[in-house]
Amino acid sequence: HQLIVFSVEDDYTFGILQSRLHAIWALRKGSRLETRPRYTSTTIFETFSFPEATQAQRGAVAAIAHELEATRCRWLNPPEWTREDTTTFAASVDGPWRHIVEAPNFDGIGTVRYVRLLPVDAGAARALASRTLTALYNERPTWLRDLHAALDTAVLAAYGLPADATEQQVLAHLLALNLEGRA
Repeated sequence: HQLIVFSVEDDYTFGILQSRLHAIWALRKGSRLETRPRYTSTTIFETFSFPEATQAQRGAVAAIAHELEATRCRWLNPPEWTREDTTTFAASVDGPWRHIVEAPNFDGIGTVRYVRLLPVDAGAARALASRTLTALYNERPTWLRDLHAALDTAVLAAYGLPADATEQQVLAHLLALNLEGRA
């Protein structure tokens, strides 16, 4: 198993990384494990050039990426099948929960309120168990295809590429940016 984490909090970067352009680059520059593609940060992420986008282009990518994430989350955890459960506990400003510690005292101990989603009942738990991103992308409903198409169009525009750019055009453009030292 492998886990790759991108420590970013903005929808724009999320959108670029969820785009067809990044997927094309990843499939070309990554390695393989048996017959499966394998994401390697050194050959993919570190060599991937982000566009020099205008504020309007950044906003367009971010808005669509935000909608994609919110819609996927609603599909994964429909509000009618889930409820919020809040756990409150003491934590240190020096510990792993430091970014959400509230009202720390002189010793640096404060309160953390951790909110998680739980199924509303056993039936919802069974239904939620089958709702994974893999299942969603295997099913690929129209709304998901449409959101990805809109995201790809916005990302292509940010790179100055036409909406109908081919895989070869995308690779050539990304390689040119990479050779300019923009990765």
